[in-house]
Amino acid sequence: MKELLSNIHININDHTYLKDPVTSDLGMRIVTSSIDMIDEIGFESFTFRKLAKVINSTEASVYRYFENKHKLLIYLTSWYWGWMEYKLVFGLANISSPWQRLKRAIKLLTEEVMEDSSFSHINEVKLNRIVICDSSKVYLTKNVDSENETGAFYGYTKLVKRVSDVVLEINKEFRFPNMLISTIIEGAHHQRYFAAHLPKLTDSLEGEDAITSFYEKMVIDTLGIKNNQAVS
Repeated sequence: MKELLSNIHININDHTYLKDPVTSDLGMRIVTSSIDMIDEIGFESFTFRKLAKVINSTEASVYRYFENKHKLLIYLTSWYWGWMEYKLVFGLANISSPWQRLKRAIKLLTEEVMEDSSFSHINEVKLNRIVICDSSKVYLTKNVDSENETGAFYGYTKLVKRVSDVVLEINKEFRFPNMLISTIIEGAHHQRYFAAHLPKLTDSLEGEDAITSFYEKMVIDTLGIKNNQAVS
């Protein structure tokens, strides 16, 4: 199994980069160091010039991989959504009950992220903080429609659809499966941020993850899941 996981590759839409960074040592260092830097100084303060100094390369060499830092951010968030789907595929395997699969999916989508040793060039904990703070910046732009046409957000929409399909297994008449799942993802990110920086805007529960518990209860109430379903 360990050998199998070491060969897993997260596929990213090739419109997000000029040269695939995983094809070279320099490209991998660009990705690794950009995550470190954005997490440390913020996306607004991050520049390719600063990155080039950190990796002992040239600004021009960074531009050979990414057209601009916006495209780099799309790449990083796309990788994150692909990684989340990979976790879902393995996490939901061999679970027959639709509700138990949905419950597991909610946990994976809302829990605190741990570093994954399967991908040595990515620090998933730092990337999660970047996604929480900056992922909306990739689509809250004037170019969102044209970038969507190139498939820039395919990874995110694919992740949402994978979980919303489970929702429809539970209640095929439910009219808002995509809205429900995207609300859980975005809402959980906000609550994680609030917990870290604005704790009076969220809640904590002793002995349990309040954020995951909240969204699990929200789904139970929204879908009208009965008590016997929720414990089975």
